[in-house]
Amino acid sequence: MSETDNYADLEKKMDIADNLENSPETGNTSSISETEFKSDQTDNESINEEAEKSSPPQANSSEEKDLELETNAEESVVEESLIDEATQAQISSLEAEIASLKAELEVQNEQFKSVQGQYMRLTADFDNFRRRTSKEKEELEHIVKKKTILELLPVVDNFERARTQLKPSNDGEMTIHKSYQGVYKTFVDSLKKIGVSAMRPEGEPFDPNYHEAMLREPTKEYEEGIIMEQLVRGYLLHDEVLRYAMVKVAAAPAEDESTEAETTDVGSENN
Repeated sequence: MSETDNYADLEKKMDIADNLENSPETGNTSSISETEFKSDQTDNESINEEAEKSSPPQANSSEEKDLELETNAEESVVEESLIDEATQAQISSLEAEIASLKAELEVQNEQFKSVQGQYMRLTADFDNFRRRTSKEKEELEHIVKKKTILELLPVVDNFERARTQLKPSNDGEMTIHKSYQGVYKTFVDSLKKIGVSAMRPEGEPFDPNYHEAMLREPTKEYEEGIIMEQLVRGYLLHDEVLRYAMVKVAAAPAEDESTEAETTDVGSENN
């Protein structure tokens, strides 16, 4: 029962008391009032007992609520601990996976470096092989070119020998002479295009790197060691000697022979 209900009972009792005081039958009213007051008192006591009886269940409900809150808190703590353990286990597994991936990445990097080193070595070897084969090819082409030209040089020598020795005497011979001289000129121009050039050593000092001395002739016309005549023409392939020039070299005049002749004449006169 609430306090408002108690207040209503008290007001009711106060109204009854006022009515008893105002009524003429005071004796009866007093007895009635006493009985009513006792009944009211018993009612109040019963009400209080009921209130006391009803109050403990409220305390029990609050305790149950507290217990429920505590159990909920404990359950939440357990759940949080379980979540923390699961999260920690997941984190540990992820860290282990990351470490494994890092180790695998290092292995892959080492393999990549090894393969890259092999590739670089193969590339360098291939470049060296390509340069070597290119150089060998150029040398082979140069050797073949030299041999081919050396086989053709006697043809040039024959053309030059014919030009110096043959003297056309009529128009028919002159026509023939001009025709083969035209072939000779075309042939020489073709040799020049591939880098062949003829030596012109007349009047130059003898050089064993380019010339081959076939004759030595004493003379006062040229200084000693000067090339007087080219007997067989020499040729160059670019800067390399294709064929040495066979030349006649000037030598010092024979002064000893003249002095010997003079001494023999003087000795004969004395005798």
